[in-house]
Amino acid sequence: MRCWSCGRCQVPHPRCGWSSGTGTWLARMTSWVEFPPQVLQQNPPNGWFHLLPFPRVEEDSGASLGALRLKVRLTEDRVLPSQYYQPLRELLMESVLRPAEEDAASPLAVLEELTSGDCRQELATKLVKLFLGQGLAGPFLDYLTRREVARTTDPNTLFRSNSLASKSMEQFLKLVGMPYLHEVLRPVINRVFEERKYMELDPCKMDLGRTRRISFKGAPSEEHVREVSLGLLTGYLGPIMDAIVGSVGRCPPAIRLAFKQLRHCVEERFPQAEHEDVKNLAISGFLFLRFFAPAILTPKLFDLRDQHADPQTSRSLLLLAKAVQSIGNLGQQLGQGKELWMAPLHPFLLQSISRVRDFLDQLVDVDGKEEPGGPARALVPPSVTVREGYLLKRKEEPSGLATRFAFKKRYFRLSGEMLSYSRNPEWQTRSSIPVSHIRAVERVDEGAFQLPHVMQVVTQDGAGALHTTYLQCKNVNELNQWLSALRKASAPNPDKLAACHPGVFRSAHWTCCLQAERSAAGCSRTHSAVTLGDWSDPLDPDAETQMVYRQLLLGRDRLRMKFLEDSNLVTTPEADTEKGSSATEGACPDALAHQREAAACLLEVLADLDQAHEEFQHQEQRKVAPGPLRP
Repeated sequence: MRCWSCGRCQVPHPRCGWSSGTGTWLARMTSWVEFPPQVLQQNPPNGWFHLLPFPRVEEDSGASLGALRLKVRLTEDRVLPSQYYQPLRELLMESVLRPAEEDAASPLAVLEELTSGDCRQELATKLVKLFLGQGLAGPFLDYLTRREVARTTDPNTLFRSNSLASKSMEQFLKLVGMPYLHEVLRPVINRVFEERKYMELDPCKMDLGRTRRISFKGAPSEEHVREVSLGLLTGYLGPIMDAIVGSVGRCPPAIRLAFKQLRHCVEERFPQAEHEDVKNLAISGFLFLRFFAPAILTPKLFDLRDQHADPQTSRSLLLLAKAVQSIGNLGQQLGQGKELWMAPLHPFLLQSISRVRDFLDQLVDVDGKEEPGGPARALVPPSVTVREGYLLKRKEEPSGLATRFAFKKRYFRLSGEMLSYSRNPEWQTRSSIPVSHIRAVERVDEGAFQLPHVMQVVTQDGAGALHTTYLQCKNVNELNQWLSALRKASAPNPDKLAACHPGVFRSAHWTCCLQAERSAAGCSRTHSAVTLGDWSDPLDPDAETQMVYRQLLLGRDRLRMKFLEDSNLVTTPEADTEKGSSATEGACPDALAHQREAAACLLEVLADLDQAHEEFQHQEQRKVAPGPLRP
């Protein structure tokens, strides 16, 4: 296992930041777990690993650093050329055009039956991306929701489980609606973090001493703390609800169309007057309970903030999330349960609920067809800003000493088209680097500038000359996020560098390899494919179909037993008893024949992919096979 900071060192190395004392626990936690290559090849590890600090590092810190427990799963997969996946993709696309309630043997029906909680979220993400790329996300979601609604008897449990339908809609909102979420919530979330107001309604959690230190007006009563907290909470909730109910026009059309289909499906299934609210609850359950409320509770996980909140701010976010969740429940069970201390907020919540009902009616009042199909490759339009913030910038200089004072603070914005920067966010004059000119984005050795968390952006101008811009981030997390964002944005660029210098050219040589020529070839390979996985990743239909194929393999034997073996005309009582639990029992002969035909087609496609993988594996083995040993 290599150094998590520089990616090259095999042992603790002070220059790369392993023990640089940056103030964070991980920066001072120097430890490793080693896996021999044969273990990785024969039996990839999957489990918990106990990391302890080296004794010397713990002694230098002057205190116990504790222990870190990590769960690690290493997987390796082979993605074949695109043409091998086309038959399976066609079967998947055809699945959503069938009557959802009657389908039992299509790939989607098999996946729905097989997947469990651990892999369901990852599978849902891959499926949503796959159908988004084909312009069929709407029919895909409609197919799953119709199957879910058809087998639901109690409307109070509709979409409350982590089914494939629920997870797919949840991931669809994240993949398509993240820019919309940022636009709606970011202003208020930033206020909460910046103001750090003390808010508490639960008398069991009130810290009157803390409030006294903040107010300098003596010890306040619980009633006073409650009144002040209520005013602060409504002061944040008001703008949140104003932004949400006023965002109909900014909500992506694909989301509005998906909710329109969902509402129509639920209305057909539960038309009774006593279930009038079910159609709204189905939508608000996804939009408020699985999208807005989680984003308020943990803004970092939704890219609303770079860092997690401190304990006081976390408590404030929790109270706001609880309120938004109650609004999303449309007042169901309001005033019931254990959290009666939320009662002071009830007038505001009830007023907001009526506004949300109108908002949901407007949200689904949309005309239009499903998004057009085509080779969609990105979830974010090129002009949309995917990352922004202050960085320290330094240009490569032809001569002179590389000092820390050469770095200047600038505000950077990254989109799919441009990396621009200026003195501050409001500054009108900006400089820019076209993303299409980027040839490498790499870390820089800490010793190059005697500064941590520095990266380099290597660009190429029209004349073919290379230029390097050095950027310093404030911590290792920000460094990783900028590295990942820049590499993803420049992923389609041709002629990317295979190697570059992790040091700087100073005193007539490179600090990393000591070569004396400025134009010398790079001494360290680049890592253009090393990125952080998140919602903005480009669509990759081949990798997504490969993951679906792996999941279908787990159910191949069950599919064969369920449909193909039932076709044997066995009339013995024992056979009838064994078949009594079959899912095909009671189905009409035509439906059974159709299901068996679909199952046979799917199994044939899986067999072809199996054979293709075996052939590619044999080719790789022949390439690396050692020659005959000489005497």
